[in-house]
Amino acid sequence: MELADKAVGFLLTLTSLSIFTYYTFWVIILPFVDSDHFVHKYFLPQEYAILIPVFAGVVLLAFLIIFVGLVMLKSKRKKKTT
Repeated sequence: MELADKAVGFLLTLTSLSIFTYYTFWVIILPFVDSDHFVHKYFLPQEYAILIPVFAGVVLLAFLIIFVGLVMLKSKRKKKTT
C-alpha cells in the first residue's frame, strides 16, 4: 500500500507541476512572444487565463459551502435525536 501511495503522490505532484508550468508560461511569457509565432498554437486565447481559474474557484467554493452546509445539517439532526 505504501508504494501505491507514493505513486499517487508522485503523479499528483507531476500533474500540479505541469499545470503550473503551462499556466505560468501562458500568462507571463507568452504575451511577450510575437502573435504569429508557432508557439501560440499550443495555448488557449488569453481571456481563458482568467476565466478558467475564476470558474474553478467558484466551483470549489460552491462545493465547500455545500459540504459545510451538509455537515451542519447532519450535526443538527444528531443533536436533536440525542
